[in-house]
Amino acid sequence: MNYLVEKRPFDVLNNALNNNVLVALKNKKELRGTLASFDVHMNVVLENAEELEEGETKRKLGTMFVRGDTIIFISPA
Repeated sequence: MNYLVEKRPFDVLNNALNNNVLVALKNKKELRGTLASFDVHMNVVLENAEELEEGETKRKLGTMFVRGDTIIFISPA
């Protein structure tokens, strides 16, 4: 029998630490990178970040800080 295991948003982010994530921003940009850290405001630090355009790498950004209020979603890749 399958049981639905409830997860809190921070549980998902904790499990995604040091793994690749996709981050969609309000300005319609998408970023992909390794989730290095996050805080209670959903501010995140990405390492090896890339800006995506139509799923393809547009440019490499390196390490970057992304404000939580600009994020629409964070998806474990």
